[in-house]
Amino acid sequence: MYPLETKNTQILQLSLALFSNFCIFAWMISPTTQSGGKTTQPQIRHIVCLKFLEETTADEIAEIEKRFPKLQESIDGIVSIEWGTNNSPEGLNKGFTHCFIVTFRNDAARDAYLPHLKHQAFVDVLKPMIEDVFVFDYNR
Repeated sequence: MYPLETKNTQILQLSLALFSNFCIFAWMISPTTQSGGKTTQPQIRHIVCLKFLEETTADEIAEIEKRFPKLQESIDGIVSIEWGTNNSPEGLNKGFTHCFIVTFRNDAARDAYLPHLKHQAFVDVLKPMIEDVFVFDYNR
């Protein structure tokens, strides 16, 4: 065998070994492998910011604060609901006082939530109290 052929063979063998290792590593870190063979979908965050009408009473707002998180108990696919009131010193909230963040298992869970009877019943209670609402969704 000529020295050039030996060197080319060694380079080819090294390249194949590196490529094989890369493929094994890529397979090991893939979402399918890490989830036991099932492809995982990213969770989705559904952010709802509320600006209440001036005439909405403190008791009505307290009822919304109580009812919104309870949707998690009756609607499948909700991972968590957290909420809070604005406390920013910047004064840029444009009258929005409340923010609710609903985390869904995936897009399909969010899509099932929107027309869900329990969600729509909650919206029917909420709507007459709201001057404005801002909704923003993103995948995690």
